[in-house]
Order: sequence, then C-alpha cells, then structure tokens
Amino acid sequence: MTSAATAHSASARGLLGQTIPSLHQPRILFATPEMADFVKTGGLGEVAASLPRALRRHYDIRVLIPGYRQVVDRFDHIPVVAQLPGHAGVPPCELGLVESGDGLQIYVLLSPELYQRDGTPYGDGQGDFCDNDVRFARLSLAAAEIARGADPAWAADLLHLNDWQAALAPAYLAWGGLRVPSILTVHNLAYQGLFSPDSLGRLGVPDHAFQMDGVEFYGQLSFLKAGIYYASHVTTVSDTYAREITTPDAGCGLDGLLRTRAAQGRLAGILNGIDESWDPRTDPHLATRFEADDWKGKRANAETVRRQFGLAVSRGPLFAIVSRLVHQKGIDLSLAAAETIVAEGGQLVVIGQGEGRFEGALRDLSRRHPDAVGVHVGFNEQDARRMFAGSDFLLMPSRFEPCGLAQMYAQRFGSLPIVHRTGGLADTVEDGVTGFTFGEASARGFSGAIRRALDTFGQKKRLNAMRRTAMSRTFGWDEAATTYASLYARAFGNGAGLRARAA
Repeated sequence: MTSAATAHSASARGLLGQTIPSLHQPRILFATPEMADFVKTGGLGEVAASLPRALRRHYDIRVLIPGYRQVVDRFDHIPVVAQLPGHAGVPPCELGLVESGDGLQIYVLLSPELYQRDGTPYGDGQGDFCDNDVRFARLSLAAAEIARGADPAWAADLLHLNDWQAALAPAYLAWGGLRVPSILTVHNLAYQGLFSPDSLGRLGVPDHAFQMDGVEFYGQLSFLKAGIYYASHVTTVSDTYAREITTPDAGCGLDGLLRTRAAQGRLAGILNGIDESWDPRTDPHLATRFEADDWKGKRANAETVRRQFGLAVSRGPLFAIVSRLVHQKGIDLSLAAAETIVAEGGQLVVIGQGEGRFEGALRDLSRRHPDAVGVHVGFNEQDARRMFAGSDFLLMPSRFEPCGLAQMYAQRFGSLPIVHRTGGLADTVEDGVTGFTFGEASARGFSGAIRRALDTFGQKKRLNAMRRTAMSRTFGWDEAATTYASLYARAFGNGAGLRARAA
C-alpha cells in the first residue's frame, strides 16, 4: 500500500531546543509496541487501534509501531521516509510510513533483525527475547527522533507513549536537551521493562541517569521508571487504578515516585473505552443478532456456544471466562468456584491461554464435567464474541486490573460481570445494577458474589432489568478522547491556543 502522507511545515525550535507549536493542527505521535490492526496480546493493542482514531478530529495524529512480520506482511510496499541513525549499541533502521484503510497514518520501524521474528512481539515459546532491551530502546529512540524532525515532512509536537516498551523516549529527549512534551500511559504497572546494568552502555544511557532520581530501580535499569521520571505527565487507564498505584500494595515498588507525581498534578486516570463494533444488534460474528429484551436472540447464541463447546442442552445459567489464564486474573479463584457452579446446575465455558498450570487444571475440570465445562486453550475473536453474547455471567475475579475490557464487552452483550472491586472493574461495574462485585480477592468473597448471581438468575424480572441496564452502557471513546485532549493542552502549557488550533 502506498502512503498518502501530507507534508507539513516543521515546528519552530527555540534556542534551548524547546518545541514551539506553530499554527498547524497539533501533531501527536502515538508510540506503541502493539496495535490490534496487526498484532495484539491484550488491551493495549485495542487501545492503540481505537484511541488515535478517536483523537483524529482534534489532532494530526500518527502511530509508531515496530515492523513485526505481522505488520510488514500486510503491505505490498512500505515507503521509507527517513533513515534513523544508530546510537551506542542500538542499531540504525529505516522509518516507513503507511496508511490504514481509513486513512490513519502509521510509522513502521523497519529493522528485520530486530522485529521480524516468530512469536509474539515480546518473545516465543522459550520466553522473552533476550535483546528486548535493544528492540524497545529502538522504538523509544525512534519516537524521540521523530520529535526531533527525522521525517522532514512531519515532526511531532507531543509524544504519547505506551507502557515500558516506549518509556525510554522521554529520557532520550531529556538527555538530548530536547524539550518536547510527553505523556506516558501505564497500562499495567507490573510490567516494568527491567534489565541488568549491562544494558546501560549499549542503550546509550548516561552514567548520571543511573540513580534513584533517574532510571535505576533496585540495582536494575527500569524502562518504566525512566518514563515516569522524565515524562511531562503520567496516565493510567482508570481512576481507581491511578489511586491504587500510589500505595505500597499496588505500586510495584514505584509508589513513592507515583505519589510525588500525583502531588504535582502529573498523574491521572483516564478510563479506556471500547469501539462501536461491540454492539449485539450489528455484530456479524454472532450466531444471532439481538437487542435488549430480545432474550430469545441471546438464548440462540447460548445454544450455539453450548454446541461449540460440546456441552449438554440446558436452561441453567451459563458462565464464561474470556481471559489470559494467569494468576493476576484470579483463575485459581474461578477454578475453586467451578465445582459450586456445576453443582448448582450451571455451566462454564472458557477461552484463553497463559500459565501451563492453569491450562492443565481447566482441561482436567472439563474432563471431570464434560457436559458442564468446556475449555478452549487459545483465542479466537468470533468465539469470544459469541461467548459474551451467549453467557449469562462473566467471571472476572482479577486480583488487580488497571482497566479491563472484557467486563465492558460483556455488559454491552447482556452478560453480567462478576468482578473483584479493583481498578477499572470498580469503575465500570455497578454492584447489583450491571453486575456483581466483591471486595476481598478470596474464594470466600468470590463465592458470595456468585451466589448472588445464581439467586438473581432465578428472578427473571430482576435479571432482565439488570441486563437492560448493562446493555445501555456504551463505554465509548469520546469521553476518553476529550480528557486526553485536555491533558495534551496542559502538557503544551497553552491550553487555549491548542484548543483553537484543534477546532
């Protein structure tokens, strides 16, 4: 696919390297390690596909993503717009520019030796790639170079960086004396990009930066800490999670720095959204499309899911798990609750992959209850959507959840989430109204919420009222986009002028 990039005049630069936004529409670079258009491992991929599109009405926004095989193979030709130099042990590479079918401009980092590999963006069946420090330093450095003007036709006025893989960009800007505002969004604080001090030299990290007020984290280099320390502003993906990570229990060792950022007014929680395709009235993946009060249509999807998973015909409640199968997601709690669900006449369907111990335990559960429990290890978009549409309840007892999307998908499709009251789950599920919440991440707390769900299933009038309310929640991106626009204006330090240019 050929690019239809539009040339813009470069921003003026002050004597100290400060970007002075000119009268063009403000230019935002959204740097991300994954994007659902091409490759995703979780919620970040969905955000990267949706948020830049929601912001296009306000900004000239472009996405930057590594040139994984899944990206490069999508295009017949990727025009090269710049040659990016190497830095220390970070190799040089080419910068390509492509356009999505709906016109979104996407920069692609072309470095086959770094990115065109089998597996996920981060590793293969053997574990994480051993050179992830260099691979994602290259992404961060490219973002900084685009702000510096590496593409002569377009220079970013502001960097919006996502997770640890892009978090060195504000540090590279600072070390290079370039004062371009930056926003770092932390999608999950537990993943910090930690590497040994041996990485410092090959990544071009100056000696003075390897200290507590810099990139050092308990004797290691932390990409994420670098971003939190050097970025103009830090966001997380829900209000509750933004508060939680300033505490020792959820701060992953960074709570002190995050409390400082919060006190400075430089930490905010902005809830993610979901795109308009999550609509049971129009979704082509469903066996039968339906709307609120069309419970016959919802039952048709349930029957399809039961057949697909080899379960017995049943009029009992259908529970679903659509999740990574990892400890964070409380899979052990769901396993403990499964026997109660089956004993009460319920059925459970599971799709996902993750830790081998949980995959094996779920398969064993299915073997013990072949008529009541179905498990597919892996992921398929159509299957997941049908499970949201067909299930009565979604199990989501995450120990922590920065935002979560599955509980939003479920509500839109009339499946009532049963969730631990944490992070984005607390912000999106209203107990007894659109789902069921519990406060203690324990088998006891979870089973109490499941019992309330089972009782509600026997009260059809109340069940259907909750379904209607849940399905009326939109969770669209407009509110998040508006909040990010206000944050960008603050980062520029010229809110009124920015809004006038964006109008």
